[in-house]
Order: sequence, then C-alpha cells, then structure tokens
Amino acid sequence: MSIWFLTGSQHLYGEETLAQVAEQSQAIASALPVAVEWRPVLTDAAAIRRVMLEANADDACTGVIAWMHTFSPAKMWIAGLDALRKPLLHLHTQANVELPWASIDMDFMNLNQAAHGDREFGFIQTRLGVARKTVAGHVSDPAVAERVNAWVAAARGFNELRTLKLARFGDNMRDVAVTEGDKVEAQLRFGVSVNTYGVNDLVEAVDAVADADVSALVKEYAELYRVAPELLGDRRESLRYAARIEIGLRGFLESGGFKAFTTNFEDLGGLRQLPGLAVQRLMADGYGFGGEGDWKTSVLVRTLKAMAPGGATSFMEDYTYHLVPGEQLILGAHMLEVCPSIAAGTPSCEIHPLGIGNREDPVRLVFDAAQGPGVVVGLADLGDRFRLVANEVDLVAPLRPLPNLPVARAIWRPRPDLRTSAEAWLTAGAPHHTVLSTSVGAEELTDLADMLGVELVVIDRDTTPRQFAKELRWNQAYYRLAQGF
Repeated sequence: MSIWFLTGSQHLYGEETLAQVAEQSQAIASALPVAVEWRPVLTDAAAIRRVMLEANADDACTGVIAWMHTFSPAKMWIAGLDALRKPLLHLHTQANVELPWASIDMDFMNLNQAAHGDREFGFIQTRLGVARKTVAGHVSDPAVAERVNAWVAAARGFNELRTLKLARFGDNMRDVAVTEGDKVEAQLRFGVSVNTYGVNDLVEAVDAVADADVSALVKEYAELYRVAPELLGDRRESLRYAARIEIGLRGFLESGGFKAFTTNFEDLGGLRQLPGLAVQRLMADGYGFGGEGDWKTSVLVRTLKAMAPGGATSFMEDYTYHLVPGEQLILGAHMLEVCPSIAAGTPSCEIHPLGIGNREDPVRLVFDAAQGPGVVVGLADLGDRFRLVANEVDLVAPLRPLPNLPVARAIWRPRPDLRTSAEAWLTAGAPHHTVLSTSVGAEELTDLADMLGVELVVIDRDTTPRQFAKELRWNQAYYRLAQGF
C-alpha cells in the first residue's frame, strides 16, 4: 500500500521557481510520518485529472495527500478532484518553520505562499463537496504527525472495506433485531461482500483435516498458552477437536479469500463444539468476527484490525455492570469469542460447559484485558442509513478476582460516566455487539466515517445527554437531506 503526495503550483513564476518547489516538496514528503510516493509537481488541469485517475486505478494507492506550495489556481483542480475516488488529505503546511525576518523579499514570498494557495484549494474542495481531512501545521510538529497517522490508519480501513469478503456460517440468532441489516446497502456503501454458507460446508472442511496437522497445532497450543491439565490428559480429544475446527475454518476462509466471518450457536450443524479457541486465534491473526451471525460487527472488527495491524482489537459485548456509586464499571465479555490481542498476560486454555448450543463443552482462552485508554464502537443499520457509535473508555483491572467466570473479559470505565454513556448509547440505538480497541481512537474513526460518508457519534468526557440528543436530531435532518429526493 502507498500514499501519493501531490504538490500544486503553476507556470507563472518560471522554471527556476518550479525547480525549487519540487525540491522543497520532496523534502516535505520525506519528513512526513509515513512513507509516501512523491509525484511530480502539478501545474495544469490535464495533469491533475490524469494523476487522480491513475490513483483510482492503482489498487496499491491507499490515499492522496495534496499540498499547494505556491498559488495553484483552483479551477485547474475541478476535473481531478471530481474524478478522485481515493481518500484525500489536504496538508496545509510550508517549507520553512519560521520567517527569515532579515532576508525575506518578494522572491521568497512568491515561492512560499501556501498560506493563501491552500486557501484557494480549500475553497474548491468545499465548492465541490469533496470529502477530505485538513491538517494544518509544519510537518515537524508532532501534533501534525499524529493527525496524519490517524488519517493513514483510516485510509487502510477504507481500502480494506472496498474488497472485503465475509463468510456467514448459518443465519443470525432468531428473533434478534440488531444483528439484521441490509447487505446490499452495505456493499454499496462500504464495498464489503457478505455471503452465507451452510454450517455443514464448514463441517466438511473440519472433518477433512489430517490428524498429523491436529497434533502439530495442539503442540503449538501447549507452547503458547497455560493449558489446563485435563486438556492434556483425559479431555485431550476436546482440545484436538478444537484444533481441528481451527485448521478447517482457517482453510475454508483462506481458500475463499474471506477475511471476516460469523458463527451462530443456534446453527452448528455437525460441529461438535461451538468454535471458541479457533475464533479467538483467527481474530488474533487479523480476521473479523461477529457472534450470532452478526456480520456488521464482524466487518467492523476486520476494519479496525486493518487500520491498526498487530494492535489490540476484539469482538466484544457489554455484559453486566458494577453500579457501586463512585466506581461504576462495565464488564464486557462474550460466550467464548474475545480476541487475545487485548490480553494482559498469557491466556489460559480451558474447557468448561457452555449451557447453550446443545453441543460438547467448548475449549476457549481465558484472560483479563490489559489496562489503558480505548474505544468501544458499534455499527447499527437504522433503515435509511448506517450509524457508527463510539464510546471512549478506560480499561481497568478487575476490582477483585473472577475465579468462576470461565471466559475472557474486559473491565472498563466509560467516559464521561456509566450513566451518561449508557443513556447516550441507548438513545443512539447502538448495538449490544461491539468492537473494543486500544489501538484505534476517535480521530481514526472520525476520518473513516468521513471517507465512507457514514454517520458517527462519539460519547466522550464532554458528552451530556441533552447535547447528545440534539446531535442525533441534527444528524437525522442532515442525513435525510443529504440523500436527496
């Protein structure tokens, strides 16, 4: 993947000035916090349109950063900006940090006039309704680097969605509303292709796994995790079957080009266990997942994992509360499927009864989530549009041990507080299945939502129920009007 760096100028100032523009542009490009592909300085409409079309056609191009070093008349950019289909960042910067007070002259002014060249560019973007992120400041400023990095992460997620394929094994949980959704609209809006397969298609792949491969994976489990003694003893066959599920499921996804999937405990066909350990390990390798057929959350898990490769991101569910005044907390978990990328230490590989699904006891990884700031985000289909809802949170250690809770879990303090957070979440119609991440934040999500043209509301330390309700009403009007007639 690559980011293209485009610089605008014009021929008014002569070839010597253009040579300086190119030299300084390359210096700015090399000072950015991410590697970029520098493109020759753009000085006419035909070249601008051509480079935008080339960016569209290049699958490796993740997005475009544009900077107007001198004054680049904006009418030259109309056709190109109108044609661009990749994420755009407008970098409002200049070559020098401070003014050369003693030596500044008109030659310097003519060369270094991004202060109004970028204003011309900003106008035409607004006039055309171009979605973009604008970042102002010198590239040496850490705040600029942080904002550029957030946009790059969002661009990775945007591009992942354009080609994402998801496999649903069975349908969603019966009578559940929020896991439903419009798959056609999702493909139109996001690009993701959601396809359903019979669970027994997966069973065939699981049953075909070679015993030698199962033995090798069980050995790997023993090296990576604290494996419960019974899983290496009289219940070893349960661990072997969990390994068989992982190998078969991984092979099915790889052969079909799928990077996300769902399962449903109500639809297990010939599977002897609800996939637990397999799901956890596939998520740790970057796959998206949603329980009970929740394809929207699975898409979101994969997207955030693409935005922060190797980061801490997991499928999650708000399960229950600690409502003691002054220390209100949320305990998040799921039946089995929480990604070990968020674990505080080495997970324990255990086997326990599930109580639902009517199958053998499933194997799973058990752990507490690591502490630190994070975000919980959900995706809801409101019928006329999709809505992303994010809550900034602080993950904390359990106040006391949880010896009888045999699942992976996370404890967090939602911002600004549990009451406000819960009221806002419920008012927004946000789902109970979510994505928990300590590697992606509100700014990255904001950039992604802008790229997709999707509504995002954020619950943070400044949120109040009254203002949040107003924001939802304003958004309702805006998105209805934005759809046209």
